[in-house]
Amino acid sequence: MARALVLTVIGKDRPGLVESLADLIETHEGSWDESRMARLAGHFAGVVQIHLPENQVEAFISALPTLVNQGLSVNVVESDWLQVNVDHRNSLQLELVGQDRPGIIREISSKLADLGVSMQDLRTIVESAPMSGDRIFRAEVELIPPTQTDSEQIRAILEELADEMMIDITLKKTPQKSV
Repeated sequence: MARALVLTVIGKDRPGLVESLADLIETHEGSWDESRMARLAGHFAGVVQIHLPENQVEAFISALPTLVNQGLSVNVVESDWLQVNVDHRNSLQLELVGQDRPGIIREISSKLADLGVSMQDLRTIVESAPMSGDRIFRAEVELIPPTQTDSEQIRAILEELADEMMIDITLKKTPQKSV
């Protein structure tokens, strides 16, 4: 029987960090299932879902400190991935753009949580506007609404919030993803 683990990893960015983690997973007969990784402020940060044979889990967890010598800090939690089933066919893609200010994600996430909408995947960036140099905040979010929540209800709440916050939003059905 396999057990699933979710790892969070961070370290000063340099070539070979992913390889070090992948080697350790392979050494313990594990499989790399899903991940999100990025370079942020000179650091490599990521989340990785893996699964390992039952008899390899303890040895794998015991071996994680060896990654510290290679500049990578890892935390691990067990997952019940076999019981989790997210239907991406009903997901929505939210894109928002506006002048950066504190509280954008808090306000958006609060309204979505009130509707029972889950933020499945969130990607943000702050960049300089081409002409003015002002800080522009951009976000792309995959939303998973509960089955009883209509996408038009979500759209109405987000449009009202966009008007209050003076940001632009686009909400559309998520195209089926490929890796």
